[in-house]
Amino acid sequence: MRISRLVATALSATLLLTVAAPAASADARPTAGPAALDRPALDRSLAAVHDAGMYGIQSSARDGSDRWTGAAGVADVDTGRPVQPGMRQRIGSISKTFTAVAVLQQVERGRIDLDAPIGDYLPDLIPGERGREITVRMLLDHTSGIGDYVLGAFPSLAHGSTASLDEDRFRSIAPEELVRLGLAAPTTGRPGEKWSYSNTNYVIAGLLLARVTGQDPETYITRHVIDRAGLRHTSYPRTPYIQGPHARMYENFYGLIDPPRDYSVYDMSWAYTAGAVVSTTEDLNRFYRALLGGQLVGPAALKQMQTTVPATGMDYGLGIYALDIPGCGRFWGHDGAVFGAGTIALSSPDGRRQVAAGWNLMKYERLKSDGTGFEPSAIDDALNHHVVTALCPSATPASARSATASLQRALTGTDLSPTSWVTVLR
Repeated sequence: MRISRLVATALSATLLLTVAAPAASADARPTAGPAALDRPALDRSLAAVHDAGMYGIQSSARDGSDRWTGAAGVADVDTGRPVQPGMRQRIGSISKTFTAVAVLQQVERGRIDLDAPIGDYLPDLIPGERGREITVRMLLDHTSGIGDYVLGAFPSLAHGSTASLDEDRFRSIAPEELVRLGLAAPTTGRPGEKWSYSNTNYVIAGLLLARVTGQDPETYITRHVIDRAGLRHTSYPRTPYIQGPHARMYENFYGLIDPPRDYSVYDMSWAYTAGAVVSTTEDLNRFYRALLGGQLVGPAALKQMQTTVPATGMDYGLGIYALDIPGCGRFWGHDGAVFGAGTIALSSPDGRRQVAAGWNLMKYERLKSDGTGFEPSAIDDALNHHVVTALCPSATPASARSATASLQRALTGTDLSPTSWVTVLR
């Protein structure tokens, strides 16, 4: 199997370069009493991700009032500028949790019925049988059967070429056009039949928000989700540029872009409410803590968000998923990837134990010599180990290995796996 075929059916991850900067970490705030977080272990595990080949990575972990944040590697491979804690990051499909929260707020207000056909709200956008059979809930839990628009939006990817990524860097594409492309893509099943990740679902959710609120969804989400959660460094970009300190974002696309190219300047209209948010790791922890703590939606709405369907290695709710890590318990959150940047955020159900991490090199995996898949990556192993170190500090070596393997299996259905990338986004 050649890479062009793999790219046409799957897409997302990270590469390897020996441009190094000393690992650096800084505690967000000193705490009194014994530390709940193992700071030296977190420092070491973060540095190990860079040592494995990641250009740069930053991370924030929390256990109650105890906080740690760190960074390792470079934000710019040309200048050697180091990654710093608190840099802004494109978070890809973690944006879907923000969109789902906004929709659930409208459910609470009686303006949206989760089990109503989407055609009741957007009859011109999704007419006919699909509009009658696909419900709002099916959009949010990815059981709609609607295909993904990404290959339609970047058609060269289906032919093993990344030319579209550069040709359309400054293109502005309307969300209605993204939906048209998604509806024209092959279906992934009958409505409600099975889980199949599709960015089109969350573009439709954004247009649904626009219809029922009378506002563009970015404005609504900013006022009623981002501001309400107290996020000071989270926003939708209004230009192709990221405002504030940030790392460059390098895309390797499984070796098709060699050396990896910087995509930090990019028109994100192609991601819309499915993946265009910019944030920081500390803001992401704050966001999920606010959500799980009932500050953004009430108990009934949160219960709906946490009502899941079986997905690849995890349970997917409404814009949020649950991972069960052996010896550690259940964690809620999401991951995300765009060209050149990957992010993950996970929280315990009570929001006490959290980790969020972001990195700046994507699709670094290498194709197996027989063309049947991708070689195991030392970067993936190191990333998973860091996440487990943050979430499960008391794990024994054996249980830590088991938890790391469980996390890797769970992420095979998400943006952070090369075998999931019909999406490019998340």
